[in-house]
Amino acid sequence: MKRLLAIVLIAAGAYLFFMGASRRNSFIGHVDTEASKLANSVDANGGTSVPKHIFYLAAGAILVLGGVALGFRSGSGIKANP
Repeated sequence: MKRLLAIVLIAAGAYLFFMGASRRNSFIGHVDTEASKLANSVDANGGTSVPKHIFYLAAGAILVLGGVALGFRSGSGIKANP
């Protein structure tokens, strides 16, 4: 069951990462990046604007790393003495 969950996490993370990379390279991604730069330069309150593709890339990377960690993790760590 643990291996199946690890595979699902890796697949979902890879999909999100792919979607983020596709959005970054698209026309909408370029417009979103430039709009974020403009918003960051104009904002007087010190807030920051982040393009949406950054969230896709970060979430994808976190899911892939979590899936790999879960897949390579050995047993529960608590072992009963025979």
